[in-house]
Amino acid sequence: MRLNRIGFSALAAATLLAMAGTAQAAGPVDVDSPDPAKPVRFAPSRPAAVEMNWTPLGLPNGAKIAMLGGSYLMAVDEDWGFGPSVYGSAKGGYGGIFTVGLTAQRRWRVGQHTHLAAGLYAGAGGGLSSDQIRFGGGLMLRPELSIRTEMGDWYAGLGVAMIRFPSGNVSDTSYSLTLGRATSFASFSPSDAGRRGRAGARTGLGFDEIMLYGGVVKPSSSTVNRSGVPSGKRMGAAGADVRQYIADGSWWGVEAAGAAQGGADGYMEILANAGQDWGLGTPNLRLGGQLGLGLAGGGNVDTGSGWLWRAGPTLRWVTPWGPALRLEGGWTQAVRGHFSGSFVRVGLAMPLDITPSTSAAWSGLDVDEGVVRVSQIFASLQYLPDVKFKDGSSEAITQYNMVMTRELAPHWYGVAQAGSAAVGRAGAYSIGLFGLGAQSSPLKLGGSGQLRFGAEALVGAAGGGGVVVGGGAVGQGELWGQWEGERLRLRAGLGQWRSLRHPEQQSSGLLNLSIGYAYGTLAR
Repeated sequence: MRLNRIGFSALAAATLLAMAGTAQAAGPVDVDSPDPAKPVRFAPSRPAAVEMNWTPLGLPNGAKIAMLGGSYLMAVDEDWGFGPSVYGSAKGGYGGIFTVGLTAQRRWRVGQHTHLAAGLYAGAGGGLSSDQIRFGGGLMLRPELSIRTEMGDWYAGLGVAMIRFPSGNVSDTSYSLTLGRATSFASFSPSDAGRRGRAGARTGLGFDEIMLYGGVVKPSSSTVNRSGVPSGKRMGAAGADVRQYIADGSWWGVEAAGAAQGGADGYMEILANAGQDWGLGTPNLRLGGQLGLGLAGGGNVDTGSGWLWRAGPTLRWVTPWGPALRLEGGWTQAVRGHFSGSFVRVGLAMPLDITPSTSAAWSGLDVDEGVVRVSQIFASLQYLPDVKFKDGSSEAITQYNMVMTRELAPHWYGVAQAGSAAVGRAGAYSIGLFGLGAQSSPLKLGGSGQLRFGAEALVGAAGGGGVVVGGGAVGQGELWGQWEGERLRLRAGLGQWRSLRHPEQQSSGLLNLSIGYAYGTLAR
């Protein structure tokens, strides 16, 4: 079976959370030359798809909500695809239910423009719990069967899906609606790292820039929590966003953040945004504005159904070296809840890819050439043996995390991690971290791959599930060892996790076991 436009036919070699841009293969050049100065051949594209789905869900107390999901699926062969997914509540009064995980999907062609799809999502998260509604340890399963009709690169479908938290009491079967678009995933081999490369368009996940930021939200006088009590305390937040520039100064992107201070630990938001800015006498200093819309909730913040919008001015300074400093502010408001207020944040943005759309910011750069750097996407299980809860008890929990790394230099890399509790009794506990890592040169193992060792330190925000986190700011350090095949990665790590503000209240050792996929993209 070949899926043509929706793209799970195997075209060649080459998943993350995210919406990817189309990448195309450049012309062939010498791939076998050991000379690092010579360009390497651009790897053929692998078909991929971006999917959104809508699934109504009945809760044990009789309430009706709906889960909105997004997935990035990359083809494994003619029939199978896999990739990261995220789900959030988008209807009813339970804003703040989030899960993140991995989806595997099998497709069969049943007509010229029709295919059948069977998928299974496994992730972790949760939300507002009570005696009637329990998410248990946080593990969520979502099997689905659907029929889809293709319309060019787009497709739409109707199916049946079950959403179940096996260790809790939330479970329901309902119809599902799907909207998807075919795209592609193009990349270099990880073994090309450090070589010069050429590409005519975006490689990897297709984003041009990532920003790490910190900020403050000042709730308005009309803001109340879920108990109806006025809630005007400032809330510190930390997060990240990724952008794709579609024209000079025009962008769209995705951002995710969590509360890191102010007693709202467990609050989380995931938004899509778009904006435009213009040069202030120079293309490197730019003033503009942006608008965001997405899902938010948790931490006793009343966002109603979960929908939240944000708008305001932006100021961006693109340094001569590539990174940019951004200052953003404005107003944020829940569409149906009782949460609104002003916000300000500052961040450091790092370029991810070399594309014609970012050439204005990187003046003088040859956008067709760059150095190949390795990125990795991991699905990780993190075991914390001694987690303290707000009721005074201590228990072990296991988190499910999605981890992305980006090589900055041969021995340094950036890392971002997002996940939630999956096993234990901390359902709805979620975490988002970012940081820096150091790694050794690979040690060859003959014909069975290679070994690499490293260390990393991360900081970020966490909360929910009754876990003590002292306002939300947390950090962790880890030592790891990794086996590397051509693209497959197997990693084990040991470290320490703790609250940054009150380490005496919360600290635990950690064990990480991860499986990952590596690919190369162009860097400056």
